[in-house]
Amino acid sequence: MSDLALVYALYPDHGSAREAAHAMIERRLAACANIMAGIRSVYRWEGAVREEDEVPVLFKTTQDQAEGLARALAESHPYAVPAILRWPADATAPYAGWVTQETIG
Repeated sequence: MSDLALVYALYPDHGSAREAAHAMIERRLAACANIMAGIRSVYRWEGAVREEDEVPVLFKTTQDQAEGLARALAESHPYAVPAILRWPADATAPYAGWVTQETIG
């Protein structure tokens, strides 16, 4: 098992998703960010059911960097309560090595 993590976050539009992806790669908190096709989210917020378009981003990082990445995403996120989820990931040794190399500051 590799020592990687996936961090998933939702953004209100492609611009803010791209901005977050570039910032986290530049800061070496993530090795890669996949900006996915838009989705439609349905959720309850402030007592009302809402429906909005959002853009998911999947960040690849190490377990050691996952908490710092999630914290950095939350600090710069446009939402008051951003959906930022993380979980451990298994990967091939070459890919895990690359992610580790790219997230070493």
